[in-house]
Amino acid sequence: MNLPNKLTLLRVILIPFFVFFLLAPAFVDQGKYIATVIFIVASLTDLFDGKIARKYNLVTNFGKFMDPLADKLLVCSALICLVDMKKLASWIAIIIIAREFIISGFRLIAAEQQIVIAASYWGKFKTTFQMLMIIVLILDIQNTAFVVIGVILTYVSLALTVISLVDYLYKNKEVMKEQN
Repeated sequence: MNLPNKLTLLRVILIPFFVFFLLAPAFVDQGKYIATVIFIVASLTDLFDGKIARKYNLVTNFGKFMDPLADKLLVCSALICLVDMKKLASWIAIIIIAREFIISGFRLIAAEQQIVIAASYWGKFKTTFQMLMIIVLILDIQNTAFVVIGVILTYVSLALTVISLVDYLYKNKEVMKEQN
């Protein structure tokens, strides 16, 4: 197993630890800081696995499948925890998670047609803003500027989620055409 795939697996392995420290009652105060560090490390593995795989030509079918799945598991786990903690409105989490399911299904349909749908810049911006939003909402620093930044990141993430969905669907509309 190559390094990018190991980084992807590490991201998946970190998710239960992230959730545990975020939600465990015994870690009320320090738990959010431990969870934030774990989330940042997991997010960085997402950045590095792709860069390393492309730079050293280590792209594998495992990586093509597991990397986006690991990203979705990490972000969706965080969003669900934030809803449970009353730090994120459920309707926002539902829209973000629904987009992930729609794109995953869309990619499966495309794969059946031997079409590879690469990540777009909108998708990359969306992921970056979602991860920043999650970090800010987890830290929950009660300072007016920090709260405003959290609100801005939440709505920018939401907008980028919708924009990236429309962008993917529009640019790849041939995938949805009936095949004879």
